[in-house]
Parts: sequence; structure tokens; C-alpha cells
Amino acid sequence: MTDPDTVPPVAAPVAKPFSAFERMVAWRYLRSRRKEAFISVIAGFSFFGIMLGVATLIIVMAVMNGFRGELITRILGINGHMVVQPIDRPLDDYAALASRFKLVDGVVNAIPMVEGQTLASGAGGAGTGALVRGVRAEDFQSMKIISDNIRAGDLVGFLSGEGVAIGSRMAQSLGLAAGDLITLVAPEGDVTPFGMTPRVKAYPVSAIFEVGMSEYDSSIIYLPLEEAQLYFNAEGLVQSIEIFVDKPDEIDRMRPLLEAAAERQIFITDWRQRNQTFFSALQVERNVMFMILTLIILVAALNIVSGLIMLVKDKGRDIAILRTMGASAGSVMRIFFMTGAAIGVSGTIAGFLLGVVVCLNVERIRQFFSWLSGTTLFNPELYFLSQLPADMDTGETIVVLLVALVLSFIATLIPSWRASRLDPVQALRYE
Repeated sequence: MTDPDTVPPVAAPVAKPFSAFERMVAWRYLRSRRKEAFISVIAGFSFFGIMLGVATLIIVMAVMNGFRGELITRILGINGHMVVQPIDRPLDDYAALASRFKLVDGVVNAIPMVEGQTLASGAGGAGTGALVRGVRAEDFQSMKIISDNIRAGDLVGFLSGEGVAIGSRMAQSLGLAAGDLITLVAPEGDVTPFGMTPRVKAYPVSAIFEVGMSEYDSSIIYLPLEEAQLYFNAEGLVQSIEIFVDKPDEIDRMRPLLEAAAERQIFITDWRQRNQTFFSALQVERNVMFMILTLIILVAALNIVSGLIMLVKDKGRDIAILRTMGASAGSVMRIFFMTGAAIGVSGTIAGFLLGVVVCLNVERIRQFFSWLSGTTLFNPELYFLSQLPADMDTGETIVVLLVALVLSFIATLIPSWRASRLDPVQALRYE
């Protein structure tokens, strides 16, 4: 026989936080009955409110992230992360200076540049203001956001120093195609006995590019550096050197390295200083939109409160019977907590799925509504970008889901606590 002292003790069953009985009762309260149709309607509104709130937050934050990311990509793809300008004397040693900058750890490229404002006109006589940028042929090829987005023509003429590259919107407004002549008029031209006369010169359009940002596609002309120096009376000189780095957020670390590599007095400005107002406005708008749209989830959570309070009042007799049959106050509280939490959790999950689907197809949806309304939604002339971007950030999406779940759980606490405090004697007195 087995010695009773040697029999191992039987482990006590582990109590689950939500028993099968509690889950069954909570599920029955969620199902719609004819008598409780109004309560079910409130629960439905709560579900759709949370779903739409979560989806709206995810979509809006994703679009704003995509909008900011696309703008940074295009702005920093066209303009350098850091711009070097001279202090003591003109940049007549730009070639050697650019070579030294390229040797600095973290620098991707250094592009000497000549800039000037001109009036550009096509064969039809129509004119528009333009910013002419003179760059070296090898530097122009290294600007992938332009050289990889040639829509018409090629770079042969530009590389040979005879042609220019213009944006697609400028070509459209001036009625130009690859191979046509574009006339540039500079206000400061040749000095004659009669005074300063504007300089007028025509160049063949070698390439037409499209970076997807209307401000650049409609206003920038690229000219070979040597030709730009002649055109703007700056032989042997450049106005600035634009520095491209591999980590734009670490430009503060790069500044002393570039100043040491210059071996002369220079003045450096970075992309944050040049676009501070613009990106600060985007950040403020993004934060304000998050707070405003969170109110949608809060209103939906308040609907959960009202629906559960009405359900507690309607189920007062059932609660009293459960209590007299031995159900504890905690069990009753967990039943109604699960009832409200199920609405919040299911609404949050549905909103997440809806937000993901919309974000993945946001451009198709924009095109559909543009076709349906017969108007151009998010006009590129106003919003800079030719397409509506969406970039879902994992951290932000998790924050949205947590906010929705926390508000939903908090909303269920007060009605659940009131249900657990219901006195069965008072509830059954008049039954």
C-alpha cells in the first residue's frame, strides 16, 4: 500500500480571471432581443463610433506622415542638407573645396552651384519666372531624384554642355517639348554705352524631369555650370556649395567637421533653418489633429457608458437572482465589464482593419472621389504633391489602439461597479 505521507499533494485549480459562466452571461447580454432593441442600438452606435474614430485617427496620421515624408524627400532631394557660403572671399576654389568636403565622414555629395532668377519663355511667347541652377554634369547625374525621373528627352545634351533640363509643369505651361528652344532673360546682363541691358539667350531643352512636387516642376531650370557662369557673369565662381549627408538628422555633428575641412571662413545653414517655419507648422497641425480626432473615440466611449447603465437598469432583476444564487459582486462586475469591453475591443479591431485598408488604397480612393465629384481633390498646385501619400507609423498606430482600448475599459468601470453594488433585496422587493 502507498504510504499516505508519501502521496504528493494535489495542486489546487488555478482560478481564471473570467470564468465560462461569466463569459456566457456577458455574451447573452450582448445579443439583441426585441425587448432590448434600444440598448442594442446604443451598443451598435458605440461600436461604429469607436471603429470610425480609430480608423480616422490611423488614416489622418498616416496621410500626414506620408505628406511630411514626401515633402522632406523631395525638398532634400533637390536642395542640399547643408549649404556652404563664403565669408572672406568668393568661392573661387569651389572644386578643391568640394573635393575636401566629400572626404568628410558622412558626406554623400558636395555640389558647387550658381543660381539666378530669370524670365523663361517658349516659342509661343508665354513667359514665367524661373530659378536657374548651374551644376556640373557629374553632379547633375548624382541627383537621382531628377536624373531618374526624366519624362522626355535625355541627358546627352546637358552632359555635353549645350542643353538645359526643365520641369514637366514648366514645359506644359510654356508649351515646350524636348528639343525645343527656351529663351532665358536675365535682368542683369551686358554693360553697354546706354547702360545695363538684359541678357537674352535661347537654349535647347535637352530633358524634361518630374519630381512630383509642383513647386519644383514648375519653376526650376538646370543649366551646365560653365554656361551658367557665363550667363550670370560669374566666370570661375559659384555662389554656394550644397552638401548632402547620409543622416540629415545628425547635421549638428557634421558642422564642425565641415568647417575644419574648409580651411577657410565659411557660413553654413542647414535644411532645418531654411524650412523651420514650414515643418514646425506641419508638426503643430499633426499634434492638434491627433487631439481633436481622439474626441471621436471619447464620444463613442461615453455611448458605452450610457448603454451599460441602461442595461444595468434593465437587468436589475437578473442581477438580483444571480446574487441570491451565489454570484459574488466581483463576478457581476466582471460580467458587465466584459460586455462593455467587448464593444470597445471589437470596435478597435474593426477600426484598425478599416484604417489599414484605406491607407493601402488611399490614392485609388482619392481618384475615385475625384471622378465621382468631377473635381480635383488635393490639387497638386495647392498641396505640392501629385499623389496623396500614406505612411503608417507602427508606434503611432499602437498609441491609437491603446488610447481606444483604455478609454473603452475606463468607460465600462462605472456601470460595472454600479451593477456589482446592486442590493438584491431592493431589486426583488417589487417583483
